[in-house]
Amino acid sequence: MLTAFINSTIYTGKEKLEGKTLVIEDDKIKEITENDAVPASVEKIDCNGLVIAPGLIDLQIYGGGGYLFSNKPSAVALKAMTEALLKEGTTGFCPTLATNSMEIFHEAIKVVKEHPHSAVLGLHLEGPYINPVKRGAHITEYIKRPEKKEVEELLKKADGVIKIMTLAPEMCDPGIIKLLKDNGVIVSAGHSNATFEEAIESYKKGITTNTHLFNAMSSNHHRGTGLPGAVYLSKNVYASIIADGIHVDFNTLKISKQIMKERLFLITDAVEENKEGAYVHVKQKDRFTLPDGTLSGSMLTMLSAVKNCVEHAEIPLDEALRMASTYPAKVMSLDDRGKIKPGLKANLTIFSKDFQPKFTVLDGKIINA
Repeated sequence: MLTAFINSTIYTGKEKLEGKTLVIEDDKIKEITENDAVPASVEKIDCNGLVIAPGLIDLQIYGGGGYLFSNKPSAVALKAMTEALLKEGTTGFCPTLATNSMEIFHEAIKVVKEHPHSAVLGLHLEGPYINPVKRGAHITEYIKRPEKKEVEELLKKADGVIKIMTLAPEMCDPGIIKLLKDNGVIVSAGHSNATFEEAIESYKKGITTNTHLFNAMSSNHHRGTGLPGAVYLSKNVYASIIADGIHVDFNTLKISKQIMKERLFLITDAVEENKEGAYVHVKQKDRFTLPDGTLSGSMLTMLSAVKNCVEHAEIPLDEALRMASTYPAKVMSLDDRGKIKPGLKANLTIFSKDFQPKFTVLDGKIINA
């Protein structure tokens, strides 16, 4: 089945196109063509005044749709989260779990394995192998150093479902990083008090990205540049950032982008209000906190993060969209998405020029916002 999206501005992940028509066939992108080249028999969707971009990809998010999946993993929570994110323009995401018991991790693995979905890219475990000095909102009782046997058992249980693990490299034997990488897990440095030297060494051992730049990590001090300094000076290591102006000041976002260029990508780190369990998140006006006031999660959507980049950090829209789609796809080595190109998945975000989601397309299926 052919569907044509007409009268839009198209950001392909490479260029901006005006006056063109995007055609999808079944679950794939067929072509970008001239408006008058589409046969009259093809179903047309008028996107007058709207923007079409690659489907957004969030590699760190804890909940959505009224459910905090990370607190109580269930099929119901995963379904609600997925449906809510699709309506917001996110076509791929990693449900994320903070430091917790192995029982919770195993339950999340079970749920994701038993309920596969095209938008669910796999789990991101943020912990438990982090540095308690930089625990942030993570609970102390489950923070630990990794033991090979435990990691092996976790990986066996996951059978490929764990896609990303955030850990503190200074708390881990290099063999753990190798074990994770050998099992297809992307290793990210985060909740870490690593020195500049420790961070650089961890990159040599196989760490390829960093979790929420500046938050819960050693500082970029002029006498010791820590993990942020190592990220800045790296040639090929990525970092995610929470662009809400609260977790990181917009000027810091602007500086980081100018230094890191295509190595900086967006996440939401979003949570849902939760009043029981290991993680209690209190909803404030513009953020979530723990009951004691500690900053916990954001209220961002991926599209609002893009908006903030454009309006507060002088990042052009085409580049902000790449930060929310193309670059996360590169981090995960997903060659079938993150761009609008013939043959790739028909995963699209369609929104108004004031950044309101209108339609999402997942594998060729149109979802109304």
